[in-house]
This record gives sequence, C-alpha cells and structure tokens, in this order.
Amino acid sequence: MASSSSGFVTGLTAAALVTVGFLAYQASASAPADLTTPHANSIPAAAASKAPRDKRNPAALPSGSGTGERVVYSVDDNRVWLVDAANRTRRTFRVTPGTVDPPPGTYTVTSRSNAITGTDGTPVEHVVRFTSVDGVTIGFSAAVDEAPPRPAPTTRTGGIRESREDGNAMWDFATIGKKVVVIR
Repeated sequence: MASSSSGFVTGLTAAALVTVGFLAYQASASAPADLTTPHANSIPAAAASKAPRDKRNPAALPSGSGTGERVVYSVDDNRVWLVDAANRTRRTFRVTPGTVDPPPGTYTVTSRSNAITGTDGTPVEHVVRFTSVDGVTIGFSAAVDEAPPRPAPTTRTGGIRESREDGNAMWDFATIGKKVVVIR
C-alpha cells in the first residue's frame, strides 16, 4: 500500500506543477504592456529603432516619440522638442551632444543646477539632468560663452549643449520629474 500511496502523491505533485506552470504562463501572456516597459531612469533592454520622421519637415515632432508633456531628444538628429500635454510642439531646436549618448528610453528630470562648470571645464547654466551612463551624468545645458569648443573625443562628457535662449526655454519647461524621451 505504501508504494501505491507514494505514486499517488507523485502524480498529484506533477499535476500541481503543471497547473502552476500553466497559470503562470497565462498570467504573463495577459499582463498589461506597461508592466514590461522601461521605467524612469532604466536602461532599455534593446535599442529602439529610429522613430519615423516627416521627410518634408525634418523639424516636425517624430511619431512614436511618446505622449503627454515631455522633452523629446533625438540622438541621431541632435534635436530637442518641448512638447505640451496636448502633444503640440512648443519649441524645437538643434543641440550639440556630448561624447556619451543616453540610450533610447523614457526618463525623468532628476536634478537641476542654475550654474556650474561642465565636465569639459566649460561654465554652463540651466543644467537639466535626466540619467547617467557608466558614471557619466547626462543632461541639457547652455554654455555661458555662446561658442564653447567642442569637447575632445577622448573626454567623457554627457552635456547636451543648447544655445542660451534654448537653455532658458528648457529651464522653464523641464522641471524635476518632467518626462524625457530619448529616441534615435
């Protein structure tokens, strides 16, 4: 009787494991999509493809760049869009990137400084930081001297430079917690 009893328990255990596995599969397959998207300040698992562009108007906000009030930064185009809650572009401008680019993804503004010296030694103002890559802080800033030298390729800097006028607009728009969407 002992051997038939242990076979019965083994069968129940196997059936329970199959049931739990099946239920886990069903739960993961029906989970909402937002549970698997990167959260603020997380590095995306895979590089996103380049967001579609309007070939007739290269300064137009790329489709697929998110929704709601946000800063959109295109690494490939070296362009920023300040977008309001109604998905209208309030301002767009060209920028000069640092030597370290943030990966595509969604971040939030984590800190701001009115005036500091950048990692390349350039005095900057209106610094808006949103992530870091391998210990290099990434953020937008405006050089106090409108024409700073471009950093040497060997200098690791995450400063995304904008004009002082554009820096003022970024400073007013991108407060702590504001969404920043980085695209290719």
